[in-house]
Amino acid sequence: MLYGIAAAATALLLTALLAAALRTPALRLRLVERRRQREVPLSGGVAVVVVTGAVVVVKDWGTAGSGTGGLLVAGGVVALLGLADDVWRLRRRVLAAGTAVAAACVVPYGETGVVPGLLAVAWAVGVTFAFRGLDHADGLAGTAGVVGAFGVAACAAVDVLDGVAGLMSVLAAALTGFLLHNWHPARVGLGSCGSMTAGFVIALGLVHVRAGFGLAESAGVLFALTALAGADAVLVLLTRRLGGRPVLRSGPDHLAHRLRRLGPTVPGVTLLLGLAALSGAVVGVLAHAERVGSDALWWVAGGAVVVVLSLSRVPVYTARRSVSPQVRAPLRVRNG
Repeated sequence: MLYGIAAAATALLLTALLAAALRTPALRLRLVERRRQREVPLSGGVAVVVVTGAVVVVKDWGTAGSGTGGLLVAGGVVALLGLADDVWRLRRRVLAAGTAVAAACVVPYGETGVVPGLLAVAWAVGVTFAFRGLDHADGLAGTAGVVGAFGVAACAAVDVLDGVAGLMSVLAAALTGFLLHNWHPARVGLGSCGSMTAGFVIALGLVHVRAGFGLAESAGVLFALTALAGADAVLVLLTRRLGGRPVLRSGPDHLAHRLRRLGPTVPGVTLLLGLAALSGAVVGVLAHAERVGSDALWWVAGGAVVVVLSLSRVPVYTARRSVSPQVRAPLRVRNG
């Protein structure tokens, strides 16, 4: 217990220091995200990935527990894909294919079965991209990652899966250290490297924890622990599809964008969504520990549906005005 607390504290401190130290090199290498006429260096994702991997390996959690070592390696592959996306803007199908291959290599098919295992691969890819989509507002992806990782750690602790619990605790602590620099106004960003890795590791860690349980209830627990990312992805895909807009084109139509239209500040929106994520995670952990019935999971799903339908009515697109090609200027929108 004390060793775990010490490892988490170490991860938090090292991530905060490394993210700050890499800020200037990231600016010089143009590893930045442009928003609101200012450049945000994407040093946070690299710091989270490096520190999480280093602390887990030093603590020997990488070889303990159910497939934790393989999960670390697969997470490293996704981190490299994300870093390449931050630098060169890879096509989404390349990111999806690479993430799917990495997930397929670490799913415990012996416990899940082949078909549920393949479904877990598809779900892991979806969660990975959903977390990438959350990285559009200061503090949001990091907050969702902290809540999700702590939730998976709690589930793993219930089943005495020390390797998974240790990995998730360190990841949550590293993301907390990153948030010290990412809270509004953000001084560093997470980028695809950090957001995709966090989503991937959380998703596959949860798959390892729920392996061997019933498929229907496991699906409910998996959704509850990643409800914020899932609701955001569903909202974006649904409204773009119904609005006749390209599904893969970025736009200001995520949960945070719509809530901002209703009046709350940027930190206020992050806190509201963080509390919503925490509520879903608590229900998921209690359901996994069999402290509440599986019916409670339907409340999480119902709440997500209500939020998605309600916020889908908030207007976020401005009407296009006719502008001549000579005076038309490019519009930069953050990745979504």
